[in-house]
Amino acid sequence: MRGSRVAGTVADHGSIWSAVTPSGIDCPPLSGTVSTDAVVIGAGFTGLSTALALRKAGVEVVVLEAAEPGWGASGRNNGQVIPTLSRPDPDDIEAKHGEAGERFVALLRDCATILFDLARSHGIEAEAEQTGWVQPVHSPGRIAIAERRYRQWSKRGAPVELLDAEKVRAMLGSKAWYGGFWNRSGGHINPLALARGLARAAAAAGATIHGHTPALDYRRNGDRWVVRTPSGEVRARALVLATNAYSGEFSRALAPSIAKEVVPILSWQMATRPLPDEIRASIIPGRQAMSDTHGELYFARYDARNRLITGGAILAPVDRRRRLEAMIGARLRRLWPQIGEVRFDYVWNGYVGMTKDYLPRFHRLGPDAFAWAGCNGRAVGLSVALGGEFAKAVCGAADRDLAMPFTAPAPLPFHGIMRRLAPLMLLRYRRLDRAEIRT
Repeated sequence: MRGSRVAGTVADHGSIWSAVTPSGIDCPPLSGTVSTDAVVIGAGFTGLSTALALRKAGVEVVVLEAAEPGWGASGRNNGQVIPTLSRPDPDDIEAKHGEAGERFVALLRDCATILFDLARSHGIEAEAEQTGWVQPVHSPGRIAIAERRYRQWSKRGAPVELLDAEKVRAMLGSKAWYGGFWNRSGGHINPLALARGLARAAAAAGATIHGHTPALDYRRNGDRWVVRTPSGEVRARALVLATNAYSGEFSRALAPSIAKEVVPILSWQMATRPLPDEIRASIIPGRQAMSDTHGELYFARYDARNRLITGGAILAPVDRRRRLEAMIGARLRRLWPQIGEVRFDYVWNGYVGMTKDYLPRFHRLGPDAFAWAGCNGRAVGLSVALGGEFAKAVCGAADRDLAMPFTAPAPLPFHGIMRRLAPLMLLRYRRLDRAEIRT
């Protein structure tokens, strides 16, 4: 997620995923001028799934990646596959976007299954476990969140269940929560393995992927889009911008209006040492993905080696790893006293692209040009599912046939100041979380 703007050398980001995932395919840098039917900027989940879907439709495509496939947010996240947004529920989305919102809600409902089916169909070894996603509630008052989500998603045909405190206790192995919401279609994956697998599948289908090739800017020249890079350019009929929270990290001239409508927030991920079998069997025994209703989110899932993959947020940029290990270790012991001493083998970080209303943004950039940004911590399943939608858009589908509610880019005023101050929201979340627990 986070990284240098300098292309050509990309450091290992220190995650469990980079430690255990086989190397990806060779993606040589672009040199010279090439012409193609479609150019995709960004080789994360959205860019790669778009390229794969375009090749299935017989469309020639070139993908430009500033580093390597999966190097950014797609390869660094927690790997939870969650078929909801973080805050807005279906009624909110449809009230804002009407019929386009209804189509987007349907895509969101199905996005986890789309991801798992795609991985299976292409034989992608991504440690995929479709065991469901559960959102337990951390105070009695927040059971209303679970009830609302169950009501709205069940109305739209999602495989959901409302859980009482006893069911959550049995599912998660903890008395810390008061009930919750379960969506059976969710789960978790090794995100870097998924990204590298999508790159391999797209390349095998005929897509051209150039790594270490940051897109510097793009412009319209006649009936073609021209994307400039440090050592060449791509000319294409259609363009898809899939850079999300990294839209301004390698080139501020690439898409400033989109880069400034999201606030990149640094998110920390952590992997414990493998848990002994008897402890693992008592903590999330069904291996679901879990993230609760705290504003300062509590989340955890297992990897294939029985490590708990969790994380947290921290403010002061001083000795952060040691402080995070102490804080999150204490949190895990509160949630699961049976865990005993907690040791972390891997600690890493990256950006999450946040919007003010927690809704993603979809844009038409011009003729046959499209973009999206603002994952708000729910990008894994959604980004993969969006690949099919962008491919349909490139192939000429009308707006009424797309699950993307298009709007014009709306840069946030004082974006630089907001970006610096955004981490302070953690203090507000902690205060609200404590206040609700007391009441």
